[in-house]
Formats: sequence, structure tokens, C-alpha cells
Amino acid sequence: MHDKTLTELAAGLRAGEFSSRELCQSALDRIQRLDGDLNSFISVTAEQALADADAADQARASGDAAALAGLPLALKDIFCTQGVRTSCGSKMLDRFVAPYDATVVEKIRQAGGVSLGKTNMDEFAMGSSNENSFYGPVKNPWDLSAVPGGSSGGSAAAVAAGLVPAALGTDTGGSIRQPAAFCGITGLKPTYGRVSRYGMVAYASSLDQGGPMARTAADCALLLETIAGHDVRDSTSVARVVPDYSAELDTSLAGLKIGLPKEYFGDGLDPEVETAVREAIKVYESLGAKVCEVSLPHTHLAIPAYYVIAPAEASSNLSRYDGVRFGHRCEDPTDLEDLYKRTRAEGFGEEVKRRILIGTHTLSEGFFDAYYLKAQQVRRLIRQDFLDAFDEVDVLMGPTAPTPAFDLGAQKDPVSMYLQDIYTIAVNLAGIPGISVPAGFAGNRPVGLQVLAPHFAEAQLLGVAHQFQQATDWHLKRPAFGKEMA
Repeated sequence: MHDKTLTELAAGLRAGEFSSRELCQSALDRIQRLDGDLNSFISVTAEQALADADAADQARASGDAAALAGLPLALKDIFCTQGVRTSCGSKMLDRFVAPYDATVVEKIRQAGGVSLGKTNMDEFAMGSSNENSFYGPVKNPWDLSAVPGGSSGGSAAAVAAGLVPAALGTDTGGSIRQPAAFCGITGLKPTYGRVSRYGMVAYASSLDQGGPMARTAADCALLLETIAGHDVRDSTSVARVVPDYSAELDTSLAGLKIGLPKEYFGDGLDPEVETAVREAIKVYESLGAKVCEVSLPHTHLAIPAYYVIAPAEASSNLSRYDGVRFGHRCEDPTDLEDLYKRTRAEGFGEEVKRRILIGTHTLSEGFFDAYYLKAQQVRRLIRQDFLDAFDEVDVLMGPTAPTPAFDLGAQKDPVSMYLQDIYTIAVNLAGIPGISVPAGFAGNRPVGLQVLAPHFAEAQLLGVAHQFQQATDWHLKRPAFGKEMA
């Protein structure tokens, strides 16, 4: 069962081929056997999962099964889950048990989905490799010497290894799409505001967005239908009708206009990655799409703008972790200042401290106008680049990441690590949706094709991805890891 997609498992449950308890128990057994080598989970909630599976089986027997009834999945450990540890991959929240569910978790529960646990992540979603976790690095199931990408690397690795058929992640600068590419799965970052951020622990509030990670675009469509929608508890949530994404997957690609940003095919792009991406684009041409070159002239400014804006927002958001109300607290503080200093020094990792310091400096008197305000002006230019491009074409395509997954410990310089997100960061700055789909290999490591669309065009995006997966089999490839333990 671990090789089946979410939609295939849903069909199997409807047909009575197996029960939800059998399905979830099989997944839990696989997690217990294999995750010691991957480290993709922080918490496994087996008892609750089996109770929820039994409830789903009862609902199905009574003819009252919801859309995700009995289907197992995992949640990135950044979504609050009532009664379950929500750590954000940090020592700061190692013992924090959330008193409520995030909106997306509520919606998953209401749809009958069964959470098997919380997945590992870069601390407070800050990282591109999943090496910045208090609980240790996650490993890539395609090659255990490689990173799975970040910050949603635990979710990506768990899906790729067949521990769960799908998971939720978050994307602030590529943290769904890049690990999806590195692990050979499909990952969707929705339009900003399409999915509620209520109960999703904040890193950078104007950039963060939750989304699905699964093996196929069809699976992501099923999940997005469940988690999308307006939420009065989130002021950034958009009041807009949620389409039936699954029903629109089979739209023809004849006449589709694809733009290839010339800035995404320049220096720094691995030749094998470029070859795989261009071969994928030829598939689209064979399906009737038209391809042309376009320009996103401010692409080179995306990383500097992002690393002003995101740390500034992180500095503000993480100021709440002071040892007073919740989270880690240092032992025997001598006074309030000592409490603040030692609590934050002990509770945060190096990358989080680095970004807090950058953000605090950026927001300080004398630097706000020079850095933060200027970065926001650049952000507007980047957004306009995309709007102009979409006046000419329907979607944009290119590599998700400039290289395949790199080795654990290989990126020691923070700046070189930041450059791993060069093709994904601008998407968050502009607020548009993007998806990464498996498109080949560089050596033995997966390559992702990134597809971008205008605001709230997720239906088109999923359809474009689905048609590619109907014509190719990259999404069907499975790592050798765990096959002998099937």
C-alpha cells in the first residue's frame, strides 16, 4: 500500500479493499521500521491515529464518509495541533503542547484525514536543507548522504520514502517546492491568502503560505480543495470561492502559452538540471503548448530583497519567545534581562539567531528607510515583472532549484545556502502560486520542474502539472530506500 498515491488509496477505501485501520497501521509500522534512518518525524501520534482511523471506518460503514475519510498523512511541525507537541524544530518549543488546532488541521480532521504525526523541519522554517533542526538533520531517501531540502524536508522525505502518501508543508521562500524537487515528489505553494495561516507558527507573515506535498498533482488537488478557503480568524485570508480543483485536472494543453524566463537558465544552473527541465518542456510542446522566452528583469534582486524583508518580519514574530509566557525558559535567572538573554540564547539555533540579528538591524533607527523600505519597493517591481509576463503567457516554467540535492554538510557558507532558493523566492515576494513536479534526474538525485501561474490560478497550475504526469512517469519513480522492507 505504501506505493499507492492518495487518490488510489481513497479509491481502495471506497471499494473496501482495505480498512482505514489496516492502512494507517501499515503506515505506522513502516514509520517505526524506517524513520530511524531518515529522521523525518519529530512526533508520531499512533494511538490517536488509530482511533481516528476507526472513526473513519465507522463513518464509511454508515455512508457518511468525508472527502479524506481514513486517509493517512503527516503535518509539518509548524501547524498547531491540539494536545500534541508543536515544536517548529526548535529547542525553544520542544515542550510546547498546542492548546488548539490550526485551521488547516481543523479542515483535515473535518474531512476525515488521519494525521500520523508531525514532521521534522528547519528551525522555525529557516533553512533550505533541513539541517537546522534541534532534532537533527533529515536525510534524503534517494541518497542518505544528501539533504532532502528545506524547510519542509521532513514532509518531503516522508512522502518520497512511502511513509505517508501526503503531507502538509509551508513555503516562505521555496520551502515546499525545493524539498519536493530534491525528493522527487509534487509540492504546491498556493497563492498568498488562499490557505489560512491561523495556527501556523509565523516566520515571515507576508510570505508564509501552507500547502500540500504528495506524489502527484491529483493528490495535491484533493488536499488543496480541503485546506483552501476564507478564514475570519486570519486577516490575510482571501474571501474567494474555492474551485473543484480535481474536476479541472484534465483541461487540454492545446494552445497553452509557456514562458521561459531567461534569467532562470543562466549562470549557476547545473547542466544536468537544465537538460532535464528542457526535456520536460519538450513534452509540453508535444502536448500542444507553445513556448517562448520571457524576461523577469528584477530576478537578481529577489534574494537581497527577501533577506531584508523575511528576517525583519522574523525578528518581530520571534520576539514573543521570551521565557515568560510559553516555551523554553532558562534556569535560575538573576533578573529579567538575564531571563531574556539566556532564554533566547539557549532556545534558538544559530541560523535563527542570525536572521533575528539581521532583521533587528534592518528595522533599527537609521536603517529602516535604507533597507526595509527599499526592499519593499523592490518587491513591488518583482511582482510587476510577473504581472507583465502573464500578460504575454499563461504559465512560466523553469527549474525549481539550480542543483539537485547537495550532500549533508556541503553548504557551510550561509550565502551559498541562500542561493539555493534563487528560483523560488521571487514567487513568495509576488504572492503567486507555484508547483514543483518530478522531471528527471541528475545522477541518482531527482530534478524538479517549477510551474508558475497568475494569482489564484491554482486550477490551471494543477491541470498543467497533471497533464505532464499523464504523459511521463517521473512521478512514479521510487527510491530504493525501504523497498526491501515493503
